[in-house]
Amino acid sequence: MALRIIFLWMCVSLPALGAPSILILGDSLSAGYGLDSGQSWVDQLSKELEQSIGIDITVLNASISGETTAGGLSRLPGLMNRHSPEYVLIALGANDGLRGLPLDGLKDNLLAIIKHVRSRNSIPVYAGIELPRNYGGPYNRAFRMTQNAVAQESAVPYLSFLLEPIALDRNLFQADGLHPTLAAQSIIALHVAHFLQTTVFLK
Repeated sequence: MALRIIFLWMCVSLPALGAPSILILGDSLSAGYGLDSGQSWVDQLSKELEQSIGIDITVLNASISGETTAGGLSRLPGLMNRHSPEYVLIALGANDGLRGLPLDGLKDNLLAIIKHVRSRNSIPVYAGIELPRNYGGPYNRAFRMTQNAVAQESAVPYLSFLLEPIALDRNLFQADGLHPTLAAQSIIALHVAHFLQTTVFLK
């Protein structure tokens, strides 16, 4: 089992006082599994947002390798108390799917996370994921439909596939076939920054 390590840091140098903040609530895909500290796409997101939007954004990474939606939900109140972010990007669900956890639980947890974020006057954003093909067509389709249903029912800004721009390039994944390489991180950062720019920050 991957070592569960909390990564919680500002991705670049401190932005100007009063800059809006976004908290990334994710798993190993966002925690930089297999990479050195400071090399994940989350670490590069602030720079990409500054370049695309022209304003400083404080990016806080609260992602943990191995995290599930239930774990994220349990940690969320403390994170909101500590950081009071204007935005929360929810990038959870992969480990629920990989472990074959009930999809009803996945949906309920995600909706509860979104509800709690809104109760704190913050804006939730949701990034989905695809499972490996060897999990079978029926389960993969049900997993996708569950994520889509969460986005539809909650009317949350929705990036349907976090890893979309690298998904078909095996060279951009580590030996396990699940976690992106160092070279993939800037591509993911640009993908997320473009989504946030067009659907959240400049909407």
